[in-house]
Amino acid sequence: MAESDGQERTEDASARRLQQAREKGQVPRSRELASVAVMVAGALALMWFGQSIGEGLAAVMRRLFSLSRDEVFDFPKLLNILFQALGSLLIPMSIVLILLFIAGFIGASGLGGISFSTEAAMPKMSKMNPLTGVKRMFGKQSLVELLKSILKVALVVGVAYSLITDSVEEFFLLNREHYPSNVYHALDMLMDFVLLICCSLLIVVAIDVPFQIRQHNEQLKMTKQEVRDEYKETEGRPEVKGRIRQLQREMAQRRMMAEVPKADVVITNPEHYSVALRYDQSVDSAPIVIAKGIDHNAMKIREIAAQYDIPILPAPPLTRALYHTTELEQQIPDGLFVAVAQVLAYIYQLKQFQKGRAPRPKFDGQKIDIPKDMRY
Repeated sequence: MAESDGQERTEDASARRLQQAREKGQVPRSRELASVAVMVAGALALMWFGQSIGEGLAAVMRRLFSLSRDEVFDFPKLLNILFQALGSLLIPMSIVLILLFIAGFIGASGLGGISFSTEAAMPKMSKMNPLTGVKRMFGKQSLVELLKSILKVALVVGVAYSLITDSVEEFFLLNREHYPSNVYHALDMLMDFVLLICCSLLIVVAIDVPFQIRQHNEQLKMTKQEVRDEYKETEGRPEVKGRIRQLQREMAQRRMMAEVPKADVVITNPEHYSVALRYDQSVDSAPIVIAKGIDHNAMKIREIAAQYDIPILPAPPLTRALYHTTELEQQIPDGLFVAVAQVLAYIYQLKQFQKGRAPRPKFDGQKIDIPKDMRY
């Protein structure tokens, strides 16, 4: 087995490796599949349209062998006669050629699919190296090709011999038939022989296709180190990914802090948590959590709130419940509607007190009722 840097290629090719190989035109191909597909399609096409082609050829020969002296020496007229005679062959021959093209296309792309690669078409000096050519001549691939050739010859000879021996009596009966029925009978037998011989080569295809797939997979196998390197290239190195995540967190925090001035109230667990709430009745159907944080971020939220004169209200149980149950830019859970309503009502009464329109309200954040499944 091939080795690379002291390591054996024991790992199956990754999806990225397979895609890179396809881009380079390195896909499994079976020449046997393409050639047998064309031969079988050709045999079937001749069986279906052979009579039409034969009749057309007979019409061409009859017309060309009955030319008059004037027609022979009149080149434009002779050319016109030729085109008219060949017109009877145009449709059946076109159908046969189209069938052969379709069979060849399907046979060539049946294994590996359709792949166009400019890199595969570029000339490579390594292919012109005589030593490389000699290695290919005595390599595993050449041995397999030799065995396939021997098998094909054996199959063709064996099937042909079997068909001939089984049809000997029918051959001798041909001389008792009248012309042209004996000729047609002989042609039918011949076409049956051709089709059966071509179909026998499907055995070679059945062997060659799995071999080509296996060989292709073996060529693309990877070492364990190559798998690790590819993973690092695809997923990113851990230190780079960590730095990216850090930058993403910092950007998210900056965006979050920019929303704090829009808050109606910031509720806190005085030591660790802060949650900023917004409730705009013209926009929001329920209060929205626009910022939240713990420790350093919690203190930063409070600093910004103080700068913009946003009320800061200690309510430890509610703060912890909102922090753990609600994501940013999401509405508060149904179970916390009553508790948050008490906070917003206090903020409204506080604003009325500041305007001299109401007595100073009282608020105890520890006494707010929090559902049992939302207590943290």
